[in-house]
Amino acid sequence: MDKTLSITMCAMFLFISNFIKTQAKDCNIASYGGNPNGDITDALAKAWTDACTATEPSKVIVGPGTYTMNAMDIKGPCTAPSIELQVDGVIQAPANPASLKGADQWVRIGYVNGFTLSGTGTFDGQGPAAWKANDCAKNPKCNWPTMNFGFNFLNNSYIRGVTSKDSKNFHVNVLSCNNINFDGFNISAPGDSPNTDGIHIGRSNGVTVANTNIATGDDCVSLGDGNSNITVVNVTCGPGHGISVGSLGRYDNEAPVSNVNVKNCTISNTMNGVRIKTWPGTPGAITVTDMHFEDIIMNNVQNPVIIDQEYCPSNQCDKSSPSKIKISNVSFTNIQGTSQTQDGVVLICSSGVPCENVQLNNINLAFNGAEVTAKCLNVKPTVTGTAPTCAAA
Repeated sequence: MDKTLSITMCAMFLFISNFIKTQAKDCNIASYGGNPNGDITDALAKAWTDACTATEPSKVIVGPGTYTMNAMDIKGPCTAPSIELQVDGVIQAPANPASLKGADQWVRIGYVNGFTLSGTGTFDGQGPAAWKANDCAKNPKCNWPTMNFGFNFLNNSYIRGVTSKDSKNFHVNVLSCNNINFDGFNISAPGDSPNTDGIHIGRSNGVTVANTNIATGDDCVSLGDGNSNITVVNVTCGPGHGISVGSLGRYDNEAPVSNVNVKNCTISNTMNGVRIKTWPGTPGAITVTDMHFEDIIMNNVQNPVIIDQEYCPSNQCDKSSPSKIKISNVSFTNIQGTSQTQDGVVLICSSGVPCENVQLNNINLAFNGAEVTAKCLNVKPTVTGTAPTCAAA
C-alpha cells in the first residue's frame, strides 16, 4: 500500500473514532415506548437509566406532542460526564392530587453533576383541583400538595427554555445546589393560586435566575436559609407576591444568608416588590447580610420596598418577642414606578437586633401622582439622591 495513502487512511480512522467517541448518546423516549397521548413514566425512567450510565455526554429527548406522567424520581450519580433532558412536548401531571401518592415533587431531579433541562416544552401540573382543597394558609398541619419540580444536590447545571405551568404547590424547589442557572425559564399560574411560589431556593450557593418570566400566586422568587451568592437578573414578576428573602427565623438551626443581588427586574401588579421578611417570637437567630436590590421597575405594586421583621401570617407567632435575625448591609438603588399604597417604603426592623447599614439610593415611587412616604422602625437608613423621608412607624 502506498505510504501516503496508508497515513491518510490512519488519520481518517482516528478522526472517525474520535468523532464517534465525542458524540452525545441520544435516548429518545419513543424508542422506549413513550408515545404522544400516552403515559411516559416508564419510558422516561428507562431512557434516563441508559443516558445516566453512558460513558459519553448523553441526552434524553421528549419530542413534540402531549403526554401524561406520574411522579418521577430522576437521580444520579451518573457516569455520563454531562446529561441533558430535552423536552419539546407538553407533559401533564395527574389532575387528581391523590394520584401522586403524597410525592413532595412531581419531577424530582437530584445528585447529578452537569445536568441540563432544556427545550420548548411545558410541564403542566394541572393544579386547580389542589388549589381548591388547599387550606394551608389557615391550617399549619395541612397536607401540602405536590410541587412541579425539585432540583436537589445538583452541581454545574442549567434550566432553560421550558415552562412550568399550574403547579399544585411551589413550581420549583432548589435544595443544596451549587452553580445552577435558570435562563429563559417560564412560570405560569393564576394570581389567586395558593402557595404557587415560582422558584424557592434553600441552602444553595451560586444560583442565578436570569431572563425569566414568572406569573404566579405567591412569591416569584423566594430565598430560604443557608443561601449565598444568589443573582436574580432580568426577571419579569407578576402577578404574585414579589421577590422575597425569607421568611426566616421560624425554626432553630437555620443558616445565614449572604450576598444576594436582584437587578434589572420588572415587578407588576403584585402584593410586594422586593422584600426581606423574618418571624418574631421564634427561635431562629442568624445573620442576613449584603442584600442589594438595584434598577427595579414597580408597576402598581402594593408594597414596593419592604423589610418586615414582624412577619406573622395568620397570627401564627408571638409578636411580643422580637425577631432574632440580624439584617445588615442592605441597599435599595434606582427603584422607580408606581405604588398601590402611600407608604411605598416600609422598613420594620427588629427592636432586639436593629438593622444596620441600610441604604436608600434614588427611590422614585408615586402613589396617585404624588411621591410615596416611608415608614421606618429600628433602622436609620442612609439616603443618597432622592428618597422619601422616614417617619416613625
